[in-house]
Amino acid sequence: MAAKVSRDFVGYGKDRPTIVWPDRARIAISLVVNYEEGAERTPLYGDAATDSMTEGFGVTAGHRDLHNESFYDYGTRVAFWRMLDLFDKYGVSVTYYACAVALEQNLEAAQAITAHGHEPCSHGYRWLPLYKLSLEEEREHVRKAVESIRRTTGERPLGWNSRGPSLHTRDLLIEEGGFVYDSDGYADDLPYFVGAKGRKWLVIPYTFETNDMKLWRPPGTSSPRDFYVYMKDAFNCLYEEGATHPQMLSVGLHMRHIGRPGRIGALEEFIRYAKSFPGVWFTRRIDIARWWLDRYGHLPAMAS
Repeated sequence: MAAKVSRDFVGYGKDRPTIVWPDRARIAISLVVNYEEGAERTPLYGDAATDSMTEGFGVTAGHRDLHNESFYDYGTRVAFWRMLDLFDKYGVSVTYYACAVALEQNLEAAQAITAHGHEPCSHGYRWLPLYKLSLEEEREHVRKAVESIRRTTGERPLGWNSRGPSLHTRDLLIEEGGFVYDSDGYADDLPYFVGAKGRKWLVIPYTFETNDMKLWRPPGTSSPRDFYVYMKDAFNCLYEEGATHPQMLSVGLHMRHIGRPGRIGALEEFIRYAKSFPGVWFTRRIDIARWWLDRYGHLPAMAS
């Protein structure tokens, strides 16, 4: 029998909780780098076709898309290091949504994530929609992702984000044990609890809005400058609201996109802009999760 996943159209409602971030920050900013390169579908790995989310010209099913593969390869070969240098330059800690198989392709990068103080969050074993897997296949993917990421980065992933969650995903994360949160929700600006497997479970919501996927998926932004303005406008709104009700802003990044020479400047300009304000907390999602669980664990669970 399929698990039941309800919808909640109310959430916190008009009486949103007044929270306090570390050092009384007005806004927590979570930069998330999606590390998918090397885990996408391709006949090279025995898949029937190249990934449907192709960024090349496309090829006939059953054939490798060499253009698309090399476009992805740029992300780990070049952009990863460019972005790591940027984070070091401004002293910001980020979360990597890392596919386990992708990290296995570049152990130097995998180890650098934790060596530089960033968080390895599981983005699955491979970059695949979980809802297409059987229950046992999904259970095995969760287990293998944990083991692999712990081996390549030296740290066990404590968070999870799916390319496409199934009705069973949260239950399987709880069953596996050791996970603190997932980011398979987009329903709020603040963290929230849901019910799963008979317990209260924390969701640190993600976003497709302040996300560099807008640079290549229509309808999107026409230039890196437009993406910067979008991030800045989102920050301005949440920062103003944060004067009375502190907020959280997630920014989604992909190495093969924002890490290009003509685009990285938009990310740097945003970091510089946000850091020019007092009361801004750049942080990892696991740190948000721990803070929330420690201080706001009393908040009720919403529909699950």
